[in-house]
Amino acid sequence: MTIQLPSSQQVPLPVNLPFRIISKTIGQGAYASIRKAIPLNTSKPVIAIKFINKEHAYAHSRLRPKQIQTELVLHQHLGKHQNIIRYIAHGDDPLWIWIGMELAEGGDLFDKIEADVGVGEDIAHFYFTQLISAVSYMHSKGVAHRDIKPENILLSGEGNLKIADFGLAALFVRDGKKRLCNTVCGSPPYIAPEIVAGKRSKRQDLLETGYAANIADVWSCGVVLFVLLVGNTPWDEPTRRSYEFCEYQDNNGRTTDELWTKIPQDMLSLLRGMLKLDPKGRFTLDEVRTHPWFTRRNPHLSSSGTAANPIVLATQMLESLKIDLNARITPSQLAAASDPDAMDIDSGPALRSRFSSTQPETPVAETIFDWERPPRHPAADGISASQPTYPQTQVSSATLDRLGEDPSFSQFSQTPAVPMSLTQAARHFGDIVPSHSLARFLSPLSFSLLLQLLVEALHRLGIPARAIQEQGREDAWWIRVQTIDGRQQPLSGTVFVERYDGEMLEVRFVKAKGDPLEWRRFFKKVVVLCKDGIMLPS
Repeated sequence: MTIQLPSSQQVPLPVNLPFRIISKTIGQGAYASIRKAIPLNTSKPVIAIKFINKEHAYAHSRLRPKQIQTELVLHQHLGKHQNIIRYIAHGDDPLWIWIGMELAEGGDLFDKIEADVGVGEDIAHFYFTQLISAVSYMHSKGVAHRDIKPENILLSGEGNLKIADFGLAALFVRDGKKRLCNTVCGSPPYIAPEIVAGKRSKRQDLLETGYAANIADVWSCGVVLFVLLVGNTPWDEPTRRSYEFCEYQDNNGRTTDELWTKIPQDMLSLLRGMLKLDPKGRFTLDEVRTHPWFTRRNPHLSSSGTAANPIVLATQMLESLKIDLNARITPSQLAAASDPDAMDIDSGPALRSRFSSTQPETPVAETIFDWERPPRHPAADGISASQPTYPQTQVSSATLDRLGEDPSFSQFSQTPAVPMSLTQAARHFGDIVPSHSLARFLSPLSFSLLLQLLVEALHRLGIPARAIQEQGREDAWWIRVQTIDGRQQPLSGTVFVERYDGEMLEVRFVKAKGDPLEWRRFFKKVVVLCKDGIMLPS
């Protein structure tokens, strides 16, 4: 088994694995590839293995061996909790480090949440309760996560929350004594203000005076709760550079920002308590767990803290996803990514250089490894990809009927709804909400027309783009995407265009790095600009 390099050189994966790889890439980052695997002598359990190429990670990022070792030790130290991705095993050879972990079969939580809308109060409460359970357990073990954000929050196959990625985790209790942390790390929209405002030492990634990492985690959890409810962060970063944060800071947690009007009144005191600027006055996790809004009854929450009815939970989440094809893409949105400085992901604006990252950024165009193509929608499995290219096609009624059962197709309806036949047949959360990204659409256009439409849409968004045909295939193309999001943070991935069911083309937006909600915003903008070439529900 190998990784394909652009130069045609082959780099073999480790051969001494105690597991058998059963999939191609299911997730990827700047320096890592994740695949499914099973034990050598049995078919269960299915786990995830993260492969890190040492040379690539060390030469093209800020990642260091000590950081990986710390991640492994702390993840292993955490043991087992139902809302934390479980460590299983790890190993290495001269070229690779591999980490075996519990598989998050449900994929990204925030891929299933509508940007700028959020989820209902009950679903937000359900996932916030599970998040606090996980963080409370981590803190009881003396470990702070330090990078709590949507990108690191996944789902199990039954729709339960799983915290992942312990690359920035730190031990804040040692030998029974609490200690302060000095490393500047986190994502600007979610990082606590005391980390950003602290005075830097000669090393810009270290503070002269430390901060309480567990209290900083509480702040990040508060921002995540805000995002669950409204589908957006309260500010770009907790500094004077952000107008929204300035107003929040100057008015003691009161603000005229309309996003705050969407927050239920009975939880405002909880949110403001978690987002206290002074860490000494910020809510502790004990105060969070005893707040009346936190202790409210929730029909989604079982006595064991898991999803009471995964089918109902999945149905409500899927029906909250909706794309308005008549939305107006404003001039500011079209120009947002066209700033020359913004496109320089390595150096970029000063903002990005102030923060460490769980996975240090690597410009997509310069990434050494071309990880294997992520899996397609299950409906496309086994479908012949040798159909000829033609300018336009008439889609058969049988195909349209099958599309009615496709969960991602409902987001294009005026009133999104899960087909009754699907809910009746469903037995698991994943039968309604798939693990793969819902950022996809189908088109009846020819390759030439559709690719032209996509490239023009990306150019209108200020994103340099060109379509590249996959080597050896006439029916598969891809477009690299490298931009910054609305929070001035790097956002990258690939748009895949392939034959689907012999009658249509499938367009999939696969994120490599960045905030899931920002990736969905990007997807929706492209959809609106390409609406004339999209297959829509009748």
